[in-house]
Amino acid sequence: MSKSGRRVRASRGSERLAFEPAGLYEIAMYSGITRGTRKVVEKRSSAGHVDLVVDLEQDLSAHLELGASVACDGVCLTVAGIEGTRATFQVIAETLERTTLGGLDVGSSVSVERSYRVGDELGGHEVAGHVTGTGRISSIQRDGGRYDLRVDVPRDWLRYIFPKGFIAVDGSSLTVGQTYPEGGFDLHLIPETLRLTKFASKAVGDPVNIELDARTVAIVDTVERVLEQRFGAASEVPRPRG
Repeated sequence: MSKSGRRVRASRGSERLAFEPAGLYEIAMYSGITRGTRKVVEKRSSAGHVDLVVDLEQDLSAHLELGASVACDGVCLTVAGIEGTRATFQVIAETLERTTLGGLDVGSSVSVERSYRVGDELGGHEVAGHVTGTGRISSIQRDGGRYDLRVDVPRDWLRYIFPKGFIAVDGSSLTVGQTYPEGGFDLHLIPETLRLTKFASKAVGDPVNIELDARTVAIVDTVERVLEQRFGAASEVPRPRG
């Protein structure tokens, strides 16, 4: 459970994702506005977890305290140690398996966002830092100032992914472009997003962390449940075309 009180349980196969109703009313931990990329400077394996040490540099380490939450590539991590501008994060095996953090090594970059405080400008959309799972980049198109990605995800997730809807990819709050019924969606990135994140260095086949929008999941699951109760299991939520 996050400090915001939200609990997220990722499903397997065709089971739905389940979110507690509290997630609709309590403030999420992040805005999805990545503040920059930082380097992993040390990696230590311990019993049941891996210690990742990230140099947050002066700007992102200011006023950092033990127990604080920091999103690295969209994964909410707890600060377990501080030495100068370096923060240590203990990452358990399940997180390593479910996210892209298992592929990090010394020298790897991570996109970083510090948790926001009540009263801060939201900027993106409410992001909990609880990754649903990973998608995979299947297409990259560069054309002048345009930078377009297609990300493939499990087909069942598309019930929660809509054109012009919110989604968090590697922790960045992004707007969904076109969706594909076989399981995928487009992203159209601006130069400022490329400057502050790792997207410009991505290659086809690279995995990315995906966090579905909690409000969308809750609404879709509620509507589908009501329709199923009223009209039977064949009922589906109408989807916008795009």
